[in-house]
Amino acid sequence: MKASLFLSLATLALFAACPAARAQSDDEAGQHVAACLQAASAAAHVPRGVLLVLLYVEGGRPGTVSPNSNGTADLGPMQVNTSWVGKIATHWRSTPDRTYAALRDNACANIEAGSWILGQALNEARGDLWQAVAYYHSRTPRYGEAYLRRFYDISQAMMTRARQEQPS
Repeated sequence: MKASLFLSLATLALFAACPAARAQSDDEAGQHVAACLQAASAAAHVPRGVLLVLLYVEGGRPGTVSPNSNGTADLGPMQVNTSWVGKIATHWRSTPDRTYAALRDNACANIEAGSWILGQALNEARGDLWQAVAYYHSRTPRYGEAYLRRFYDISQAMMTRARQEQPS
């Protein structure tokens, strides 16, 4: 994906996920989230474009805690489920309390954790990226498949919008 198209998509995703970023210029905000996505993508060996779409699909914001009916909650921009806090704390060599706070409040830490989760799912799915995206949301097939359909539809809409915004 061309850098300018990626920055356009990154800005779109950041504004959807983090309205406070609107105080920054489009270019600054896009570069910030693009840098977070690039670093997280490289660390977890997952495609940054997929992370970008996950960020947009999840639609969380720094500080967001979204309770679930099963007693868990989803945190921050990538809506990382609290069931992951212990594993991420171990991965980060941190405490569960510090990890929870970082996932909730720090957009780049949240993106890094989301990319790590996707990387774990990609390993579990033996390299099947689509299955990994479904696993990012749920290991229950009907929920994972519905999420994957939503992911696909949103990715297509994002690409169409980015192409329309490109100068001719």
